[in-house]
Amino acid sequence: MEIKKLVIASHNQGKVSEIREMLKPYGVEVVSAGELNLPDVEETETTFEGNATLKAVELSKLSGLPCLADDSGLCVDALGGRPGVYSARYAPNRDFDKGMDKLLAELADANLKNPSRKAHFVCCLALALPGTTESAALFKGFVDGQIATEKAGSNGFGFDPLFVPDEGDGRTFAQMSHEEKDKISHRGRALGRFVKEIFAN
Repeated sequence: MEIKKLVIASHNQGKVSEIREMLKPYGVEVVSAGELNLPDVEETETTFEGNATLKAVELSKLSGLPCLADDSGLCVDALGGRPGVYSARYAPNRDFDKGMDKLLAELADANLKNPSRKAHFVCCLALALPGTTESAALFKGFVDGQIATEKAGSNGFGFDPLFVPDEGDGRTFAQMSHEEKDKISHRGRALGRFVKEIFAN
């Protein structure tokens, strides 16, 4: 499959920048939904797969281009897997600094009964092509880790300053360089599967 131009179904510049950087070696032009004045598709599904597919199919139809949609989130064991698919909406007015404070406060309450700080990030990518119906090819990635006791680092975005991956060296995602994070992150792994399927042949 040859893809020369790819729409990313997101208005989140941090997410778009990560994907653009990782796809740079493959000569594909990456544009965001915002750059094409496409709408922010409402996430009405209850799964990462459902939301990613919904966004990819809708924006591929509107743009007439291949569209890659990402639905990802942080799942915290002690909070029953929350915020999960509602990660972006969990942060008040999408202010992730306040969202992280909220998460730490909730975790402190939960930890009175459950001392676990285990968590994992999930990323589901959906690729929809022009002319397809309601289906999309799916690529998933996961990374296990722990929730730090306080925010650390200024790189990345979202909940990165709180997430310490198990495969790292004790730093949060936000303390790592983009290259370091991409090697082990949920999005990096999902994109690795996408690249292998779409560009490796």
